[in-house]
Amino acid sequence: MTRKEQKQKRKQEKRQHKQPKPRRRIFPIWLRLIVVFVCSVVALVAGSMIGYGVIGDGTPIDALKWETWQHIIDIVTKEG
Repeated sequence: MTRKEQKQKRKQEKRQHKQPKPRRRIFPIWLRLIVVFVCSVVALVAGSMIGYGVIGDGTPIDALKWETWQHIIDIVTKEG
């Protein structure tokens, strides 16, 4: 065996015995879930305010009031 072959063999053995390092996450999964949830809520609120206020010719802040949603529910579930 030549010196070059010995060196390559040692490198291969080293790679085989080397344990992979555990991956350390900078942005943990639980924090990602919280961020996605918060972004979803913000998008829902912003969308309802834009839809009610800009497209529907109402006051955007009224989209956040319970009375408005109760009125919408009454219209949707109204029988007859």
